Amino acid sequence: MAIGQFPSALEEVLQSKGETLAKAGKAVHVDGSYIGKILKGSRKASQPVMKAAAQHYDDAQLYIAAAGEVTGGAFVPWLDNVDLHRASVHLKTMEEIREALDALMKAPITKTKDQMDQDDLKQIRSAIKESVEAITALTHYVAILCKEYCFSWMGVWREHWSYLKSKKYMK
Repeated sequence: MAIGQFPSALEEVLQSKGETLAKAGKAVHVDGSYIGKILKGSRKASQPVMKAAAQHYDDAQLYIAAAGEVTGGAFVPWLDNVDLHRASVHLKTMEEIREALDALMKAPITKTKDQMDQDDLKQIRSAIKESVEAITALTHYVAILCKEYCFSWMGVWREHWSYLKSKKYMK
């Protein structure tokens, strides 16, 4: 689950930027000791603090961790025990996309639920599972490339939202 990943994501960002707790606190409009308590796990980060930190640092891992916290884990977790080198993530993402495509091709999507037997439902479940795995891989792929090549995570999403609105997919 993505629950509880925000403190470690914030700590990683602060270390990489060489920032103090006081400076981080100032950036997100709280006391530095509050940031310290979040990092130690004695205080839970509030939604405004998570939002402010993610926006200030524009770090994909922070945004992903915050989304996991806010949704209670109904979001992509940050994979902190895998090789996140851009080439490894690239290859794994292609593998996950292929597996998702294979599962999608087998899913009897033209049938209604009433027409399906247990094997059909198994194939639908497999398509869902493989799609979620591909979403996880793609999310990490975009996050790693944004970080590696200095693209704004929020900028990428703003551009995507703008594209969706221009196509009238959203109001």
